[in-house]
Amino acid sequence: MRAFNAATLPLLLLAGFAGGVQPQDPAFRISVDVDLVVLQATVRDGNGQFASELREQDFAVYEDGVRQSIRLFRHEDIPVTVGLVIDHSGSMREKVPEVIAAARTFVHASNQEDEMFIVDFNEHVVMGLPNATPFTNRVDDLESAILRAPTIGMTALYDAVVKAQERLQTGSRDKKVLIVISDGSDNASKHTLAEILQKVEQSTALVYTIGVFEKDDPDGNPHVLKRLAQVTGGEAFFSGDREQLVAACERIARDIRHQYTIGYVPTAAARPGVYRSIRVVAAAPGHGKLSVRARAGYIPGEAAK
Repeated sequence: MRAFNAATLPLLLLAGFAGGVQPQDPAFRISVDVDLVVLQATVRDGNGQFASELREQDFAVYEDGVRQSIRLFRHEDIPVTVGLVIDHSGSMREKVPEVIAAARTFVHASNQEDEMFIVDFNEHVVMGLPNATPFTNRVDDLESAILRAPTIGMTALYDAVVKAQERLQTGSRDKKVLIVISDGSDNASKHTLAEILQKVEQSTALVYTIGVFEKDDPDGNPHVLKRLAQVTGGEAFFSGDREQLVAACERIARDIRHQYTIGYVPTAAARPGVYRSIRVVAAAPGHGKLSVRARAGYIPGEAAK
């Protein structure tokens, strides 16, 4: 499968077994003969509630200002591959119990068919689960994966995001999500912010970020966390205490489960490496003013050989 190679993605939701995750229900499978740009769109009404029961004709998609013909439209609670990217630098030492509580909340609020993994990082980046169990949906396994890493040293956030993106591509669910829990700072990565922004713009994955720091924390970098989320169609949250962190994880889980899947074939040929902007709007009688959050754009890669 390709991820935005030449602005395309064949959407094929396949089943798989991994660490207690059951095979995906055939009802979730979508097979498409053409290449698509695939978006996950979250729609809320004026009260901030999910706008359900919208129809394909209620949406309009624009690429570089040109309206596109929607070729795929689904609104189902489909299973996803989820990576939890957890900051274990020294500044996070007191936050680990809160992170575990939030992770438990996320799992309980998620689709039972989701497959998940943990990436732990300080100045080093490690996969939290054993090699024999790359994915799981068992709360205890995920908690152990978070506790396994020490909370010491500096922060290699950018390297952790790259590592998580690589693991995402091995997941069996076509819809993919990263949740980054960190203060947003980086002082130990080999990769740069520009590099990881380019990588997420070439990927189909949604990135949600949760900033865990106080307002006067010198290590906090909300700008980075906002950028990561915004370019992918995810959302950034900022937490100063356990209650806010748990609430953010629960909201993310529900967000993922209420999204619309929209696919289109671009009317203009994409040039590899040239950014293409995307805008999605929705309007429907009786729903009032609707706000849509989706990927802001993408960078087409080279066509797959």
